[in-house]
Amino acid sequence: MRKVIRFLSFLTLLSLILTGCNSGEEAASPQFKLPEKGEEIAVLTTDMGVIKIRFFPEYAPKAVENFKTHAKNGYYDGLTFHRIINDFMIQGGDPNGDGTGGESIWGQPFEDEFSTEVLHYRGAVAMANSGPNTNGSQFFIVQKPVVEEELLQQMKLAGYPEEIIHLYRKKGGTPWLDFNHTVFGQVFEGMEVVDKIAAVEMADPNSGIPKNPVIIKKIEIITYEE
Repeated sequence: MRKVIRFLSFLTLLSLILTGCNSGEEAASPQFKLPEKGEEIAVLTTDMGVIKIRFFPEYAPKAVENFKTHAKNGYYDGLTFHRIINDFMIQGGDPNGDGTGGESIWGQPFEDEFSTEVLHYRGAVAMANSGPNTNGSQFFIVQKPVVEEELLQQMKLAGYPEEIIHLYRKKGGTPWLDFNHTVFGQVFEGMEVVDKIAAVEMADPNSGIPKNPVIIKKIEIITYEE
C-alpha cells in the first residue's frame, strides 16, 4: 500500500509539471526516433550480445558527456551488470561491482537533468543514484515490458497527459522513476539482449545478483552511418 501512496503523490506532482505538454505521440516522445546519420551512438558489447544506444544531449547534456567520456576512456570495459531484476531493469557501471562505487568524470556527483520529453519507457538508459543530485558512473536500462493497468489508471487520475499514458501502455516501462532518475539515452537496437540479460539465473532469487557475472566487454562511441 505504501508504494501506491508514494506513486500517487508523485503523479500528482508530475501532473502539474506536465501541464501544457505537446500532444501527439511523436511530440511526447522523441526518444523512439532512430539516430540520424552522423550522430554519435554507443555500442555496448556484453558477453551475451550487443546493445546500441542513442543519446539525448539536448535534454541531459552532463549525463551524456559523462557516459561518453567514461566510455571513450575505457572506464566501463570489463565491468558487470551487477544488479539485475527481471521485469524491471539491468544496472551496471560500478568498478566495485556491487553498487557501492563509481564516480563521474568530474570526480564528484553531478546534478539531475529532468525533462518531460524523455521518460522511463522500456529501453530508456538512465543514471542510477542514491538520492537527488548524486549521479556518478552507474547507469541502468529499463527492461520492464508492461505497465500494469492499475498504474496506468492511477496516472490518468493524477492528470498525466493522455499521449504519455498511451506510450507507457504501448511500450512498457517504469513511470514511477520519472523525475527521480536522469534519462539520457534509449536502446534502439538490442533489446532482445537486455531481455536475455534480465532473465539470467540469480545467486539468490531475491538478491538481484546474477549467479554468473554478466560482463560489459567494452562500450564504443561511434558515428551512426545507417
